[in-house]
Amino acid sequence: MIPTAPGHPGIDPRWTSSAKSGVGTALSVRSPVWFTLSHGIVDEVYYPRPDRACIRDFGLIVTGPDGYFAEEKRACQTAGGMSEPGVPSYHFVNAANDGKWQIDKRILTDPDRPCLLQQITFTALQGKAKDYRVHALLAPHLVNAGWQNSAWIGEFAGTRMLFATGHGTSLALACSLPWAAQSAGFVGISDGWQVLHDTGRLDPGYARADDGNVALCGQIGFTGRKTRALLALGFGTSPDEAAQHALDSLEHGFDRAAKGYAGNWRKWHQGLAALDEPAPPAGADYRTSAMVLAAHRATPPLGATIASLSIPWGEARGDHDLGGYHLVWPRDLVETAGGFLAMGDAASAMAILAYLRQVQLPDGHWAQNMWLDGEPYWNGVQLDETGFPILLAEMLHRQGHLTRRQLGAYMPMVRSAAAYLIVNGPQSGQDRWEEDAGYSAATLAVIIAALLAAADLFDLAKDADAARHLRETADCWNEQIEKWTFARDGELCRLLGISGHYVRITAPDSTDRAAPDDGLTPIRNRVGAAASLPEWQVLSPDALALVRFGLRAADDPRIVDTVKAIDHSLRSDLPQGPVWYRYTGDGYGEHEDGEPFDGDGLGRPWPLLTGERAHYEIAAGRADAAAALLATLAGSAGTGGLLPEQVWDSVDMPERELVRGRPSGSAMPLVWAHSEHLKLIRSLAEGAVFDLPPQGVERYVRANTGSALRIWRFNNRIARLTMGKALRIEVLAAAMVHWSADGWATCHDVNTSESGFETHFADLPAQDFAPGTEIVFTFYWHGTNAWENVDYRVEIVQE
Repeated sequence: MIPTAPGHPGIDPRWTSSAKSGVGTALSVRSPVWFTLSHGIVDEVYYPRPDRACIRDFGLIVTGPDGYFAEEKRACQTAGGMSEPGVPSYHFVNAANDGKWQIDKRILTDPDRPCLLQQITFTALQGKAKDYRVHALLAPHLVNAGWQNSAWIGEFAGTRMLFATGHGTSLALACSLPWAAQSAGFVGISDGWQVLHDTGRLDPGYARADDGNVALCGQIGFTGRKTRALLALGFGTSPDEAAQHALDSLEHGFDRAAKGYAGNWRKWHQGLAALDEPAPPAGADYRTSAMVLAAHRATPPLGATIASLSIPWGEARGDHDLGGYHLVWPRDLVETAGGFLAMGDAASAMAILAYLRQVQLPDGHWAQNMWLDGEPYWNGVQLDETGFPILLAEMLHRQGHLTRRQLGAYMPMVRSAAAYLIVNGPQSGQDRWEEDAGYSAATLAVIIAALLAAADLFDLAKDADAARHLRETADCWNEQIEKWTFARDGELCRLLGISGHYVRITAPDSTDRAAPDDGLTPIRNRVGAAASLPEWQVLSPDALALVRFGLRAADDPRIVDTVKAIDHSLRSDLPQGPVWYRYTGDGYGEHEDGEPFDGDGLGRPWPLLTGERAHYEIAAGRADAAAALLATLAGSAGTGGLLPEQVWDSVDMPERELVRGRPSGSAMPLVWAHSEHLKLIRSLAEGAVFDLPPQGVERYVRANTGSALRIWRFNNRIARLTMGKALRIEVLAAAMVHWSADGWATCHDVNTSESGFETHFADLPAQDFAPGTEIVFTFYWHGTNAWENVDYRVEIVQE
């Protein structure tokens, strides 16, 4: 019987730092493994999909005479990075802070099998190599879970290995040198770290740890003459399969794997647009951002790309946070597709569109976020995430990548998404920050642009009625954006001498009543008095989406005034340049003392918003300002050129690794930020916003197209109608609208028509009536041959 380690089940599991210095994968369907790096060691490794983390971390511990103990990730200064630009194989030198030793590491995945390889060379700088013992410490967290893992010491094909299994997945760790000692234990009690720290040597009695939070540890068999070893971490559906992969990788060797790995990446880079900067800026560069996008793709399903190979504030997160950021957000995914298009990889963007078609929900929208197989994780409804796939389809067609024949296969997806927008818009269940319901300028910009883009596609499909209905709905909503989101009074206007400004969001209400007046905006990530603010006080750079998606000109006075307000309230001038906060009062960030976000905190600046601001500057014709902001965005990157979600904006806290202007503890890398970086490089090269939809510019900026109607629906029961507008009644079933404008003295009947988008509509000639007139109407439902038996009223009012 294998002796079992004490301390079941171990302490509560935690993930690890989100401050990654590297990410990598082999770009091979035979090697479905993705890895991350931080503090000179391997962090989370994902298998067989990038939404399934299988280890917490994998580093080294060095022990020696007189109780000497040093953990690599805490006791070293790390130098090195990618072996060559844009190729995420890594070469690090971890030099002990006390000057006694150093470790040379080369890290990549075997392109021929699911196996992570680390080539380790140990050098004693004080004393001799035989004075030290070097141990590999591995923390399995199989399939996003630290609990319910089992670990043991065993053999496969005559070779001693370290094994773990859990949740239907297994791993095996093999070494090219014989293991001098091995152990399996429960984290925090009998794991290798604890045993080595307390005794200096592994306990051979700790050979198995079942059904808990477990760790594996093995002493590498270095000798005075043998100071290089190859560690192979294989994965599989069974322990034997994982072990076989590890053995095969050892047999084929590191050099062969490195050649194939680098060859895959070089070949991929050769197909990209030549947008390399003549003098790459410090921080993120073109090839690094390109690599980040490619390293987050799944194989399969083709097209699926996660938001980040990280877990924000992972060191404070456990099994309750299964998803982290290794999930698919439809918004982030379309932004990523734009990044691929910007660098000339249309095939990846096409694969994303195909994937979106596969995971669209039956009612036409997309889940807030999802696992790679399309299973929803969170269930909020964000209408921009339904508009973005339409914009992607139209952009791919407009740029010549999606032919008219291919487009036909996507029109059901477009129709279903457009129908969902028509039935549920313009207010959204959540804004793009996934928090508040109501009227958001950013969401409105996306969904209106999407309706116009869909209209163009229906014109191509020779469905003029559908195209007209989409444009009429878009016109109706576009004409009311300022009514819903532009505040014209308040202390800020008086302070800055501006006429008004767009607000972050206005509370849900019918379209005739919604306005940024005296309502409160909930701040979902704050508590107490900070948990809500007056609507007019809450600003956001989101308003710039009105320019980015073509609905307003960059020099529109309302936009210009809003930019002044944004800069006054949300700009943070950091060492690398200006970076902006998401919105007034945001709490999604570390606490004031640097403690991780725990549902409350203080929001920190987001570099991707610097990219969005740069795109606004391009739209305004200020290329030099945009170029300076590109440098700021690139300069916000952390070690390895990876862009974070947020950067630290307060005093330095070295003990928490928080330095002003450098990445905070949130997600890094953020694929969305790298996508924005790539699009900005392309936009500057072309002198125009690369992903700007042209329809809104032509219709609203140049032609100043207005709307002849307002829309009544059962989920938008307007009670007032501006004089001169027709009243569109839009319902979900065929009906006769029975109506009167004189208190039923005279009556009129009109049958609804099908819109082509799961609705039926009738336009009442309310434009012919004077203010004060009350339109009253009811329904006779053809499907049930029944009257509604309820009267509905809309009053004509003067603007």
